[in-house]
Amino acid sequence: MTASRVVERLLQTLPVLFGISVIVFLMITLTPGDPVEIMLADSRATPEQADQLRRDLGLDRPLPERFLVFLGNALVGDFGISFFHRRPVIEVILERLPATIELTLAAMLLAIAIAIPLGVAAAVKRDTWLDRALSAASLFGVSLPGFWFGILLILLFSVTLGLFPVGGRTPFDLEVPRVSGFLLVDTLLAGRPDAFAAALRHLVLPAVTLGLPTAALLARVVRSSMAEVLTSDYILFAEAKGISRRRVLWRHALKNALIPVVTVAAIETGSLLGGNMIVETVFGWPGLGRLVVESIFARNYPLVQAAVLLYAVTYVLLNFLADLAYTALNPKVRL
Repeated sequence: MTASRVVERLLQTLPVLFGISVIVFLMITLTPGDPVEIMLADSRATPEQADQLRRDLGLDRPLPERFLVFLGNALVGDFGISFFHRRPVIEVILERLPATIELTLAAMLLAIAIAIPLGVAAAVKRDTWLDRALSAASLFGVSLPGFWFGILLILLFSVTLGLFPVGGRTPFDLEVPRVSGFLLVDTLLAGRPDAFAAALRHLVLPAVTLGLPTAALLARVVRSSMAEVLTSDYILFAEAKGISRRRVLWRHALKNALIPVVTVAAIETGSLLGGNMIVETVFGWPGLGRLVVESIFARNYPLVQAAVLLYAVTYVLLNFLADLAYTALNPKVRL
C-alpha cells in the first residue's frame, strides 16, 4: 500500500470520527439530569453559585456552540473535569487505561495462541471426530457469559484450590515505581522478579476469562477460512510438486487463511478494550472498564463521554490497522 493510499484511508476515517463525536455528544447531553446539581449535591451552594458554575461550564450556551467547544477540546484531549474525582478527565483515564490494555493484550495473545493451532487442526482433519469435537468446544466457548465464567474460575482456582488471587491487579503490600503504567513492564524495569510473578498471577484468571471465548470465535474463523484455502488450486499444485505437507500448511495456506482472521481479531480487540467492563468488575481489575461502570452509577458524565469516544476511536483505528495488515498477507491489495 502506497503512502497516498494510506493518507486516503486516513481521510476516509474523518467523517466516521466526526459522526461518532456527534453521537457521543448528543447521547450524554440529552441524558436526563443536571450536571451542576450532581456536582453540587454534597454542598450548600446557593442558586446564584449554581448559575455561575453553569456559566463556567458553558451549559448556558446553545447546543451547536457547546458541540463546537466539545469538539475543539476533544481534539486537544480536554474532556473537562471529572465530577467525582475533581480532576481532569484525561488524567483519570490515562491512569486506568494501561491496566485495560495490559489485560486486553494478554487475552488476545492467549486467544491467538489457542485459536490458530486448533483452527488449522480442525480444517486439516475436517469431518472427523477431531473436527466435530473442536467445533463443539468452540461453540461452547463462544456461548460462555464472561461474568459467569469468571465467577466459576474464581470459585475453582482461587477459593477451592488457592492457586490464584481472587481479584485485584497486585497484592496490597506490593509497591513498584510507576514508569509505563503496564505493571508487568514496570516490575521488570524495577528488577523485581517477585513482583512480576505476583502481577502475572493476578493477570491469569481475568485474561483466561476474556481469552477463551475469543479463542473459540477465532478458532471457528480460522477453521472455516483454512478449509476453504486448502481446496484451492495452488495448494493442490504445491502438493503435487512434492512440497511437504507441513510447509504447504504453515507457509502457503495459513498466510492466505489469516486474511479474514485479521478483521475478526481487530474487531475482537476493540470489543475487549471496550466490552470488558463486567469482567473487570468481577475481578476488581482497576482498568478503564471498571472506571466507566463506576462513573455511570455516579453520573460522572464527562468521564463516560470521554471513555465512549475513546472506545469508538479505537474501533476505527483498529480497522484501519487491519487494512494495512492486508497488504502484508495479500500482495494483490497493493495493486
